[in-house]
Amino acid sequence: MKRRHLIPAALLTVGALALSACAPSGGSNGDAPQDPTGEEVTLKVWSWRTEDIAAYNRIFDKFTEANPGIKVQFEAFQNTEYNQLLATGLAASDGPDIAQVRSYGQLQANVAAGQLEQIDDIVSGLDKFPAHVIDSSKGTDGNIYSVPLATQTYQVYYNKEIFADQGLSVPTTWDEFIDVQEKLQDAGITPLAMGAKEDWVLPLFHDTFGSSRYGGSEFREKVLSGATDFTDPDYVASIQVLDDLTEYMPDQITGVGVVEAQMLFTSGQAAQYPGGSFDLAALRDLAPDLDLGTYAVPAPPGSVLSSPSVPSWADGNFAISANSGKKEAAAVLLNWIATEEFGQLVADELNMFSAVPGVNYSDPVMSEMWANYEAGAQPYILLIDFRFGDPFGTAVLGTEVQKMFLGDQDAAGVASALQDGVSVWFTPGQ
Repeated sequence: MKRRHLIPAALLTVGALALSACAPSGGSNGDAPQDPTGEEVTLKVWSWRTEDIAAYNRIFDKFTEANPGIKVQFEAFQNTEYNQLLATGLAASDGPDIAQVRSYGQLQANVAAGQLEQIDDIVSGLDKFPAHVIDSSKGTDGNIYSVPLATQTYQVYYNKEIFADQGLSVPTTWDEFIDVQEKLQDAGITPLAMGAKEDWVLPLFHDTFGSSRYGGSEFREKVLSGATDFTDPDYVASIQVLDDLTEYMPDQITGVGVVEAQMLFTSGQAAQYPGGSFDLAALRDLAPDLDLGTYAVPAPPGSVLSSPSVPSWADGNFAISANSGKKEAAAVLLNWIATEEFGQLVADELNMFSAVPGVNYSDPVMSEMWANYEAGAQPYILLIDFRFGDPFGTAVLGTEVQKMFLGDQDAAGVASALQDGVSVWFTPGQ
């Protein structure tokens, strides 16, 4: 019988109330654009990152210091409401001048609606971004519509104090990984603080533990070409890896949200938290003194790839609204967002990995995560390639994994449902 871990009711209550959302030297000078009356230009910048308002205000203050003719009014909205608000805002002249937009397939609706300015000839330095990062900002027409903000990864955070108290080391093999979970469980500590209430996080959990098993980028090439599909035995086995780990997760996991899982971890009731690089700031807000470490999960038995894999993707790009009446000033700001100066501020103020090359990460946890990323980065396939039609691959897998955790679906059924879902719009080899 699987052993499970109960969530204190207090965490569930507080967490339900707290839930919210998931980068560049240069600026110009006193010749910055002004409106025809000679007054300062105020640019409205929209985002879904409500938790980053103070940090973004500090960042944009740096821009204003160098560009006294332009002020930035940063506004953030609830993550769950942002897409609809943005679609409405971009359709009007009183919406944002610059908007934080989604990446890859989720960018395409805004591009198709003619809501974003093409920036290939507006923003300098885009050629210095890695090709796989700049791909996140392109329309299906091959043109660039946004400046990439961040590179995101998903890894396992761990509590160094708990590991030291229990005599544990960071696992480097799958057997060591399972041994860590068993010893934590035997000590009465929840091994893995995870929640499945929000389905968007479940494909990330799957890739964190299973990307090496199914083959990462090697599998991606095969599925895109049509050489295989999501019912491939290795992909099914990777889903089974996630299901087999449920005994180390909280009890009633489908009722546990992301914030509740974070609180379990930061309160010391759980020793590990599989999370994104974008979660670091939130974890520190909850427990500023927590001694954190991170690691990439070792490859499970039978894996196509023998080394640990780190799911990764580009995220949170910035674009100019086609309906903005202040495009000249917006272009000045967007050019600054593409600089290393802005990128360093993203690293230092937001605790995120900038998409701009050349940024340094002095923070020890970020430095460790970046080293893990560079050693084992693999594409988060369902976001990068399977959000270009309806239904999204991430949405199908998330829903089906929830069913699996409830005992209403098995790994093969999850994979089959995913393949059926994306087959509605995805044609291999195109």
